[in-house]
Amino acid sequence: MERAEVLKRVIGILTEAQEIRRAAEAGEEADDGPATEAGVATHLLNEMLPSIRVPAEATPQEVARLVAEALGPALHTMVAGFSLAFTSLAMAHDGGRTDVTSLEVLQELALEVETGTYDEGP
Repeated sequence: MERAEVLKRVIGILTEAQEIRRAAEAGEEADDGPATEAGVATHLLNEMLPSIRVPAEATPQEVARLVAEALGPALHTMVAGFSLAFTSLAMAHDGGRTDVTSLEVLQELALEVETGTYDEGP
């Protein structure tokens, strides 16, 4: 999965989490929330995490190495995406921005992703 797609999914996860929280605070059920269907986070994990084949005779050390090699790149990309989103939200907060909501900050980040701002790098 390309970096831009991961970033868009991360933004979707954070947006979905805000909707779930708002519904819970209002005493409402979230629309078709994770209880009734797989959420955005589940879809991201299912698409990004590879299946791992481990030989029956593998030692615990070999299993650990195989798992780390298979999951490492995907987990790195996901963590980088969440870090970018967190940093964007934190910068708006630390800058004293009261003119935008967190959803608007995420929407702005999504537009930056669409324009290719974050296409370079690991």
